[in-house]
Amino acid sequence: MNPTPSDPTATNPSALSPASASDAPGSNRWYLSTAPIIRALIHLCVPMAAAMIVSAVYNLINAGVIGSLHDTALLAAITLGAPILGLVMGIGDLFGVGGGAFISRLLGAAEHDPTRAGQIKRVASFAVWGSLLTGALLGGIGLVFLGPLVSLLGADAAAVPATTAFVGVMLAFVPVMATAFCLEQLVRAEGAARQVMIALIASTVANLALDLVFILGLGWGVAGAALAMGLANLGVAVFFVAWLQRNSEHVSLAPRWFTLSPAVTRPVLGVGVSTLLQSSFLIVTSLVLNNLAAAYGDGPLAAMGVAVRIAQVPEFLLMGVTLGILPLLAYTFGRGDGARLRAALRTSALAVGGISILFAGVVFVFREQIVAAFIADPAVLGLGVTILVAQLTAMIANGFTGLITSLFQATGRALAATVMAVTQGVLFIPIVLLGNLWFGLSGIVWSLTVTEVIVVLVGGALWLGSRPAIERGLADGTPERAEAALAEG
Repeated sequence: MNPTPSDPTATNPSALSPASASDAPGSNRWYLSTAPIIRALIHLCVPMAAAMIVSAVYNLINAGVIGSLHDTALLAAITLGAPILGLVMGIGDLFGVGGGAFISRLLGAAEHDPTRAGQIKRVASFAVWGSLLTGALLGGIGLVFLGPLVSLLGADAAAVPATTAFVGVMLAFVPVMATAFCLEQLVRAEGAARQVMIALIASTVANLALDLVFILGLGWGVAGAALAMGLANLGVAVFFVAWLQRNSEHVSLAPRWFTLSPAVTRPVLGVGVSTLLQSSFLIVTSLVLNNLAAAYGDGPLAAMGVAVRIAQVPEFLLMGVTLGILPLLAYTFGRGDGARLRAALRTSALAVGGISILFAGVVFVFREQIVAAFIADPAVLGLGVTILVAQLTAMIANGFTGLITSLFQATGRALAATVMAVTQGVLFIPIVLLGNLWFGLSGIVWSLTVTEVIVVLVGGALWLGSRPAIERGLADGTPERAEAALAEG
């Protein structure tokens, strides 16, 4: 980086030294740098898991609120609109995950070279403004082609009006939601998991309150659900901006720090593109599933939407672990602390295994009672139970896939992370098409499970292949070797 006269690092590099009050025991930075692994995992992962579980519970309640209107087309609409939310998350994560991982690595490297922290403001500004502008562009394009887009999502004649309303409102909020997702990653990059939890839970509560007003009070249906989601994300974005301005030592969101320098864009987009591809393939997955399932009627679509939301409760808990651990892995890699990196990876793997088996078992035992709380039709109920079992099986494999992907993103292994995303998408299409051809609806239901199992096996092979380069980068315990490993990746 070439410091500008307005950059405090140009005249006083020591001002960015990490040896400050922010490293005191109990501080966010302390959990990344020196806290015992168990305490660090609890601090980083438990708040994330709590926030994501609350979000999953909200999805269930939201489905129940819409289901109380006794219109299957409305439930089908929120299922059909799910790919749009995936697109929004993909845009935010393209800049947020890549930018957040890079910021955590820079914070770790700054323990040896304080001037490295001076680059953080450029990374943060590029990530936030990049997500906002990209979201505005894609949201605008979506609104222009709203009609064809709704058809592409798989809506039949009965579901077109509701799907159009839901997707149209959501597209208008794409810039806001993409920026909110990005900001979340930047706050997490500094180890502030508790602050992220507070913001996300508050946003979820606000979302639910607005749902009750817009859907039941004003009768706006699924358009009200999308509006509530957009406004809640606007609130959380404002919270994150305010927190970063008041509490971050190094992050700046000012447009003057925006840059397209390869030193910033390459590591951010190199890692972030894997999340975008993963989200894109998830969109393709949802489109294919919706279009194939639609041939069997609205019942399967409704059952799929409910089953997926139920499975999200334990799945989001696992995501809390795999996402929560990323800043710690990135920080320790940037610092060159191999022992701490390996300890964090082992402990989080044990957590993923234990949580997935425990919660999958509990939900499996009470699967019929849980599904029956949302679906009354006996035919749809049986299908919902089958889909739920398939989702729980896929969840176990997906938990380890998420952990491996987080390791690749944290250590800057862009190619390996991208291969993980591409493999999932490339495998799913032929598997689901052949499953539908050979086994009908059952083949569709179990296709994602088969895909996830194969992907986690591929991830294990990639991890074994990446270990030598990661170890070389950590051999001396110096950031220079870590950066060399990034260049090789």
